[in-house]
Amino acid sequence: MGKTRAFDVTTLPGFTFIAILAFVLLYAPIVTLVIYSFNGGNSVNQWGGFSLEWYAVAAQNEAVQDATARSLIIAVWASVISTALATMAALGTTRRGKFTGQTVIYVIINQPLMVPEIVTAVALLIFFSSVKVATGYSGLGYLILAHSAFCIPFAYLPIKARLEGMDTTMETAAADLYATPLQTFRYVTLPLLLPGVIAGAMLAFIISLDNVIITEFVKSAGQDTLPTYMLGQLRRALTPEVNAISTALLALTILILTLFVFVTKKRG
Repeated sequence: MGKTRAFDVTTLPGFTFIAILAFVLLYAPIVTLVIYSFNGGNSVNQWGGFSLEWYAVAAQNEAVQDATARSLIIAVWASVISTALATMAALGTTRRGKFTGQTVIYVIINQPLMVPEIVTAVALLIFFSSVKVATGYSGLGYLILAHSAFCIPFAYLPIKARLEGMDTTMETAAADLYATPLQTFRYVTLPLLLPGVIAGAMLAFIISLDNVIITEFVKSAGQDTLPTYMLGQLRRALTPEVNAISTALLALTILILTLFVFVTKKRG
């Protein structure tokens, strides 16, 4: 009896064509946006010659500068808070045996991934609106907390994956040598877990930096981030400045995601 060949999807008729078509449909608009960010004309869809003019215009735009600074402040704080909470959650769900309610806890932690973002945004809007009325405070704290809550599962997944792949032998040895749980975590677990923590923080930073829906619902007047500023520009006279800002944001995202891949890459 002949040997049965394993099924290979790449051998199916039309696979190559469909794969190429999918990549073209996915990346052609992005490539077009990047090309037209160097457009010297005033139109977003008519080529007027190569120029870096709109990058200079965007860099000198005070509204863009304010929105960029605000986006970075929110993203940094959100990544720090969400990563700290995600690390504690990952330790609590992986460094112990099976327990009652474990599945429910997983669902609660990953809720932002499963529920439509618009639902989360409306819920945060209602909650923070009540807090604003009660306290009178309307600063960036609400956006930071909202982004932190949304980013927790994104930071949690790489940290949990790192913990599940770690050998517990060294932690057990530290306990046998009378190290306290805090000492074991500080000198053994955390150094081994650090690549996962860094990867989780990077992912949370990107998710916060690019977020539009939650920001749009939670922000107060004068608290535009870079994505919401760009959304507002789309409703006005559109210029290649938006293309330039989008390209710069895309470049930053690609850079951080590249670092994320290197950090999470398994070493021999």
